[in-house]
Amino acid sequence: MDLNILFFVLVGFVAQMIDGALGMAYGVSSNTFLLSIGIPPAAASASVHLSECVTTAVSGLSHWRQGNINWYLIKRLVIPGVLGGVLGAYILTSIDGNVIKPYVSAYLLLMGAVILVKALRKQHEHKDVKSHLVSLGLVGGFFDAVGGGGWGPIVTTTLVARGNHPRFAIGSVNFSEFFVTFAQSVTFLLTLGMLDTWKIIIGLLIGGVLAAPLAAIAARKLPHRMLMGMVGALIIALSVRTIVLSLK
Repeated sequence: MDLNILFFVLVGFVAQMIDGALGMAYGVSSNTFLLSIGIPPAAASASVHLSECVTTAVSGLSHWRQGNINWYLIKRLVIPGVLGGVLGAYILTSIDGNVIKPYVSAYLLLMGAVILVKALRKQHEHKDVKSHLVSLGLVGGFFDAVGGGGWGPIVTTTLVARGNHPRFAIGSVNFSEFFVTFAQSVTFLLTLGMLDTWKIIIGLLIGGVLAAPLAAIAARKLPHRMLMGMVGALIIALSVRTIVLSLK
């Protein structure tokens, strides 16, 4: 196997461990890295989402087997998430990558800050919050496509911040993500055609599939705040680097 593919396998494994355990940051982490090494925004987002078609399916099933699922949340999030994702993917492929890269990186910088703030926030009493789920899914799907990630940071963060139990919020958002990602990937393929980033796609896919079952188990045991703080700091650092290079 090509050394480059092995490197992307590692990236996919680490990103999926984070995402499966915390309900966020696979797309944000992977896309931030791809932008930082010069991959155009549309190609980076498409590569991440094509690999996620498989990793999110495995992750969703793993969470289902672990009992980390709230079906009410899933039913309210999937359809608006798909609609927002398709719209975001179409818009992203219609814009010049060099023009939008600083803005996408700024968005990822914001997502990194959200993750970091959430890591520092004290635990709150858990309660099931069921309002505004449709609008949350729509916004999460749209920014997930535009930024190459954001479904988890937006949707999971909002659900947990509003009081939903982290375990069921994480599992439900991961399960829903497959449908959102699949719709985005179809849109990217129809608008971009065949991609020449197959090494990235295969590497991220393999790494993600290997990590998904382990991450679902870790969702119940991992010290979330420490890992989230590390993830947030890394995303912020990579995003700042990409913005600085784009503005030169």
